[in-house]
Amino acid sequence: MAHRTAARRRRPRDAVVKRTDTADLAGSTAVGALVAFVLLALTVTGHGGTPLFGDEDLVEWSAAHRPHVAVVVARALTYTGTGLVPYLLAALAGLLMGRSTRRRVLATAACLASLGAGQAVRYGVMSLAARPRPAAQDWVTHASGWSFPSGHTTTAAITAGLLALAIRARAPRGAAWLLAVVLGWGASVGLTRVYLGVHWFSDVLGGWLFAVCWLSLCVYAAARLTPRLDARTPRPVESSTS
Repeated sequence: MAHRTAARRRRPRDAVVKRTDTADLAGSTAVGALVAFVLLALTVTGHGGTPLFGDEDLVEWSAAHRPHVAVVVARALTYTGTGLVPYLLAALAGLLMGRSTRRRVLATAACLASLGAGQAVRYGVMSLAARPRPAAQDWVTHASGWSFPSGHTTTAAITAGLLALAIRARAPRGAAWLLAVVLGWGASVGLTRVYLGVHWFSDVLGGWLFAVCWLSLCVYAAARLTPRLDARTPRPVESSTS
C-alpha cells in the first residue's frame, strides 16, 4: 500500500518535469527556426524577390526531367498538401493524441486550430513578402498568389508534424517506419512544388522553417496550458482502505 501511494505521488511530479522539459525544448526550437526564417525572408525581400543561389538551377533541372509518369505522381502528391486532406489528417492526429473522449475532442480542436491559424499567419507573411513565382512557362500544375513561403509546403509540413507528435504520443518507442512515412510525405509535398515549376526552392525552405517554428510554438503553448486544464478536471475520490 505504501509503495502504491509513493508511486502515485511520483507520477504527477514526473509529468510536470516532462512537460517543463518539453516546453523548454519547444521554445528553443521555435526561436531557432524563427531566426532562420526571418534571415531567409530578409534575404528574399532584400533581393527584390529575385531567385537566390541555386533556385533557377533547380527549376531548370526540373523542367528538363519531367517524364509523364513522374509529373502525374508529383501532381497527385502535391494535391494532398492543400484542401480537405490536411484537415482530415490533422483531425486524425488529434484523435490519436487523446486518451479519453474529452481529451480527444480537445486535441482534435487544437490540431485543427493549429493548422488553420498557421495557414492564416503564413498567408499574411506571403502577402508582405510579395515574391513573384517562377515564369509560368515552366509550370505544369495550377498555382496562384505570391510565392514565399510556399503554402502547400507549409500546410503539409504542419500536418506531418502534428501526425508525428500523435504517433510519438501513442507509440513513443516504436513505429519508426510510420514516422518516416509521415515526415517523408510532408517533405515530398514541398519538393513537388519545385519539380512542378511553381516555386523556388527557397520558398520551400521558407515553408519548412515556418512550419517548424509554428509547430514548436504550438507545442510550447500546449505544454504550458495542459497542467491548467488538468487542474480543472475533477478527480475521483480514492478510498483510504486497501
